[in-house]
Amino acid sequence: MTADAIRLDAPVDDRGALTALRAGDRVLLSGVVYTARDAAHRRIVDLIDAGEELPFPLAGSVIYYCGPAPARPGHALGSAGPTSSYRMDPFAPTLLDHGLAGIIGKGPRSERVAEALRADDAVYFAATGGAGALLSHCVESSEVVAWPELGTEAVRRLRVRDMPLVVALDARGGDVYRDGPRAYLASRGLRQG
Repeated sequence: MTADAIRLDAPVDDRGALTALRAGDRVLLSGVVYTARDAAHRRIVDLIDAGEELPFPLAGSVIYYCGPAPARPGHALGSAGPTSSYRMDPFAPTLLDHGLAGIIGKGPRSERVAEALRADDAVYFAATGGAGALLSHCVESSEVVAWPELGTEAVRRLRVRDMPLVVALDARGGDVYRDGPRAYLASRGLRQG
């Protein structure tokens, strides 16, 4: 990623740093990120609904939709590519309403998730699918913090450095999955549809 990438630290204490981001911006994320996929999301929402304590603080946190492969000797974890985000769409608005600042995954999101991102000044980042081995090199440490029985889908606390991401949906309604193809076609004098 080039020098014009925006550096961002997680957890995110300043929502202004997120609302300044625009769809298409390149970001290098450092700090603490939590992994969680379908089963973990269901459990987190169940805990919220029951008013019980969560395994990690949602306020300002970033969740990476990832179930990393087991670590090879000398590495924090194995391949750590993003999973398709639409599977977490039923849960994302609840987590965003409870303070989640950012989400990392791949693929488009539902309008309900886009609305929650706007309402909660949060951002959806896209990680490059198929580059899990390369993304794992950004991970300095990994620790299971909840539900080890879920195996690769257990919740992990990752410390990352300069994780390359693209802002896919911003807090103002920008959406690279919607706007990117339109801009591309318009640049060539073509229309969508």
